[in-house]
Amino acid sequence: MGKNLRLRDARREKGLTQQALAEAVGVTRQTIHAVESGEYNPTIRLCRAICRALGKTLDELFWEED
Repeated sequence: MGKNLRLRDARREKGLTQQALAEAVGVTRQTIHAVESGEYNPTIRLCRAICRALGKTLDELFWEED
């Protein structure tokens, strides 16, 4: 699992810090950092919450390209 640059870029496009996104989805900033850096594989519930907060689909943010 590599870095999730799509998540990072989508968060930045919305003008959100890692802290702001974390607060919006009910996790810590460290969790968002870990997801973006590929250190943590989020639950489907967290993935869906992040997608809702950023106005993106699961495919747009989390689908791994072959």
